[in-house]
Amino acid sequence: MRRGPGISGIQRKTDTQALFQQKGAEVAEAELAQIKEHMQVFRANLEEFARKYKKDINKNAEFRKHFQDMCARIGVDPLASNKGFWAEVLGVGDFYYELAVAIVEVCVRTRPRNGGLIEVGELRSYLERARGRASQPISTDDIERASKTLKVLGNGFQVITVGSQKMVQSVPCELNVDHTTVIVLAQARGWVTMSALERELRWGRDRTQSILNLLLHEGMVWVDDQSETGERQFWFPSLIGGSLADA
Repeated sequence: MRRGPGISGIQRKTDTQALFQQKGAEVAEAELAQIKEHMQVFRANLEEFARKYKKDINKNAEFRKHFQDMCARIGVDPLASNKGFWAEVLGVGDFYYELAVAIVEVCVRTRPRNGGLIEVGELRSYLERARGRASQPISTDDIERASKTLKVLGNGFQVITVGSQKMVQSVPCELNVDHTTVIVLAQARGWVTMSALERELRWGRDRTQSILNLLLHEGMVWVDDQSETGERQFWFPSLIGGSLADA
């Protein structure tokens, strides 16, 4: 008859496992401490880099984007607060908060024309005209970052991707996949029709009408009943440009 390991054997095995766990914890703690030390050194170097290239970060939009990406890799967010080191050295926080205020002004001013949906490139063009040539250049990345700071206002402001375009939505309307699909189809000409949606998407009349009704209600589309074909066309002012012409 084969004998079991016995109490002493079980105890030795338990002690060995405990020893392995202790050593493993010590190794993990040492590695974590080393990582934290590396991160502190990297953060210090990043701050020194920021001081050295302050002028480039503030004046060059592309350089500023790369700097923001570099910060994100180590968990540093210069936009987290408009106080402290980053605001003191760079004024980055102030720049984005001021840009966010300008974005709100444009979106509110143009909402009667575009229904609260404006393409980022068009928004950038208006902001540049309003800020003047002597101001800091801004990029689409700057607009996206500034728009994210507006989340405190609720779900009314957000950047959405529609097909190949990025747009700023400034109304608290929940656009689902169906709505964005319709906008994507309208990008080619700026408008769609009921029959085109039913044919291209193979939707039923009720589904198509429901989607268009919401977009109409929110003011994101305009209706043209005088088209050459005689069929009602649904125009998206946010896609055809010029929604800021008289703003």
